[in-house]
Amino acid sequence: MVSGQVERPPPIKLKEHVMYEHLLVPVDGSELSLKAEEHAIGLAKMLGARITALTVEPPLPVLVVEQSAVAYDVATFQEHEKRCEAHARELLAVFADKAKHAGVAFDGQFVITDNVQQAIVDVAGKQECDLIVMATHGRHGFDALIHGSLTKSVLSHSQLPLLILH
Repeated sequence: MVSGQVERPPPIKLKEHVMYEHLLVPVDGSELSLKAEEHAIGLAKMLGARITALTVEPPLPVLVVEQSAVAYDVATFQEHEKRCEAHARELLAVFADKAKHAGVAFDGQFVITDNVQQAIVDVAGKQECDLIVMATHGRHGFDALIHGSLTKSVLSHSQLPLLILH
């Protein structure tokens, strides 16, 4: 050791780890959803992560006639499923094209359910995602009470971190 110089230990080499490797992005075609898509693609590209997009379509509403629930015929259910699948494919294809253009690996999923927040949490778990990217309207007060907040519900039901865009 030379006088006046402090000997420093060699740098510690940390195990290389990517913070997020698989993003789940729920999409519905709205402007906020498009914002989430753009941010997710940019983040995924920067991190070398992949994206799973999820579209949740509503089931047929319950038919009530004179205080009795009435069942739909099979053809009506099948037609509804075809419409839902076509709509989901359309939304997911646009997102897939953007991701592909950016060089980001992409998978699209769709579910028919009226429990949107649970579908998001379930798909995130099944697909082994490590981050959910969502946009929010930022509703407060009476508006939030009436319309609810999907983002808040996902946040309270998910063990995964959420990136919330406003």
